[in-house]
Amino acid sequence: MSSERKVKDLMTDISEFPHIPYWFTIRQAIGIIKSAGLEKAPHQIVVLVLEEKYHLIGTLGIKEILKGLEPVFLKMSSQPGHEGDIALSLVWDTMFDMSNKELVQKPVSDILYPIEHFAGTDDHLAKAAYTMLQNDLFLLPVLEDKRKLVGLIMLSDIFNEFSGGIA
Repeated sequence: MSSERKVKDLMTDISEFPHIPYWFTIRQAIGIIKSAGLEKAPHQIVVLVLEEKYHLIGTLGIKEILKGLEPVFLKMSSQPGHEGDIALSLVWDTMFDMSNKELVQKPVSDILYPIEHFAGTDDHLAKAAYTMLQNDLFLLPVLEDKRKLVGLIMLSDIFNEFSGGIA
């Protein structure tokens, strides 16, 4: 890998990612995520959540959807022993009951992963990798002129770039 490689050389254009407004419901987001092709790489499916002026405010993936569908499940403390297992199985049995209209009608703004870190188009790949590793991120939005969202860089792409000459 050349030490001169920049984020813009490896980023994926913003048009490659599905996007929704912050007021879409969880039900609508589920439809978008399913149409994005769960069979490809479900852990990497991300929907961008935008505000009125098309500024990125967060991302939404299957993890956030699951958290939004069953917050009780995530708050439960699983005690060692049989009682915890029974309680968890009861929650699991009702977790995806779409008859719970309240949960699927919540706006995605309630469950999105907020965007707090960015890379610039002219940043070195090492800087983007460092930011992602320090903040436990698998993708990083890329801004042009510190304002305009132009793409995203994936940790897997940085790994492939760094490890290209190895093996």
